Amino acid sequence: MAAWSTRAACAADLPLLRSLLAESCETTVVPSSPLLADAIERDLVRVAESEGELVGCIAAEMPSPGHARLSVIAVRAGIRRQRVASQLLTEMVKELPRKANELPLISAVARTDELAVTRLLLACGFIGTRIMRTGATDRALHIHYQYKSRVEYIDPDARHLVHVSAQAQLAESLAPSDHAVTALVTLGGEPAFEIARFEQDDPAALQSGEAAAGIAFSGSILAAITFLLGFAFTSTRFPDDVRLLLIWATFSTVLSLIVYASASGELARIRSNSFGRIMKWGNVLSEYGGVLPFLISLPVTYAQASGDPWTTMVLAVVLSAAIAWYERSEFSIAHRFRRSLSEQALMLLTAASPTVGAALVVAQTTSWPWTIVLTVTLAARTWLYLFRRGAEADIAERRQWQVRE
Repeated sequence: MAAWSTRAACAADLPLLRSLLAESCETTVVPSSPLLADAIERDLVRVAESEGELVGCIAAEMPSPGHARLSVIAVRAGIRRQRVASQLLTEMVKELPRKANELPLISAVARTDELAVTRLLLACGFIGTRIMRTGATDRALHIHYQYKSRVEYIDPDARHLVHVSAQAQLAESLAPSDHAVTALVTLGGEPAFEIARFEQDDPAALQSGEAAAGIAFSGSILAAITFLLGFAFTSTRFPDDVRLLLIWATFSTVLSLIVYASASGELARIRSNSFGRIMKWGNVLSEYGGVLPFLISLPVTYAQASGDPWTTMVLAVVLSAAIAWYERSEFSIAHRFRRSLSEQALMLLTAASPTVGAALVVAQTTSWPWTIVLTVTLAARTWLYLFRRGAEADIAERRQWQVRE
């Protein structure tokens, strides 16, 4: 267990922060007291403490809602090489997106001779994208690093090594916009950068394909729900509450189609960067308003059509197990969002619904309580993902880049 802990800095920490930075950093990189005070007030400073003493800190500034710049990282000499800086940087990268309405670009600038800082940034998901012409008189180059918040692919045959001291070659290697520093290695006993070329994706084409897939999927589900709803209206024994559930599923699926069409229009106009937010609405409405009610009502439909209680219950139990597996898998919409204990309880109720509903129909008892609980459960999950969770891409822990094989 680590002998230190981390937390957000408060105003009372300012004198201790100044002392820590004076002891651990060069004077030229230490932020002024007003800048530090402003960063603390905006919750952009985190500290590590041990036995009541500050042993490390990280500070950032956010000049615009879409860009955050790391100002300084400092750790006392006696506690270095204990992953203090790595922990502080990891926590800062996770916290910064929650302080902005949009996913911000998180960047930092480090000199080529600051090997410890460079190694830390690269290990925490940053890549060096360009040379910064700062006008400084020192001989070391300044490299701009940025945190990769989405997966991109590296061409495995387009990588090369450049010694840190080979500044002219380094500037030439980073000149193309698709090249970046991805690692710091040792070459011939000296430090060297690994320069890799990232494959360039076409965001418009990818988003267009995603919108088209959403429309096709919702259209197919709507056709299936409409067929089942027609059967429900022709059957005199079909429960009225399940009919209402299917009517709601039809309405929600049509609504998701409208949302997906809106995403296509947003993509065509390219007027704002709201494609992801619109797609989240379509995905959530399609799954919790259309797909799950349709699947959960299938055992009820089978019970009415077959009249066989044993096969009905076997089908219901299998369907409940399948829904439970799906909810826990990486393919579900729920997997894209942060989960809580209350959400797991809602997932359990959703998975148990086919079995409970089929049992009520087989027993020829009223199913209205089951329908109400199911409707409230799915409505609660819809509200949770739409209004209490961030963007879908904001949740999953993934590698920042991968080598395409």
